[in-house]
Amino acid sequence: MSNIEAHISRVNDKLQVLMKLYDKLEKENEKLKQQLEQKERTEKDTQEKVKQLQQQAEIAAAVSGVPDEKNKNELEKRLNAYIKEIDQCIAMLQHQ
Repeated sequence: MSNIEAHISRVNDKLQVLMKLYDKLEKENEKLKQQLEQKERTEKDTQEKVKQLQQQAEIAAAVSGVPDEKNKNELEKRLNAYIKEIDQCIAMLQHQ
């Protein structure tokens, strides 16, 4: 019976080591999740700032009076889209 007890004791010791390792991995996993969430928030904030800066650059180029050809075409497309929407609104109002 001593042999069985020794075997149970070794299994128990190994189980304790595994449990400690499991706890350690759980803590590390939680820490990594928190870091990932922080990085995702930072990335989202950065993307928003980039978007805002791009809009400001477009506005500055349009206001400067000397937009480059790409910005000029984009501005013209936007203006045409706005005009089309306004025309549709006017048409709807006339039919009422």
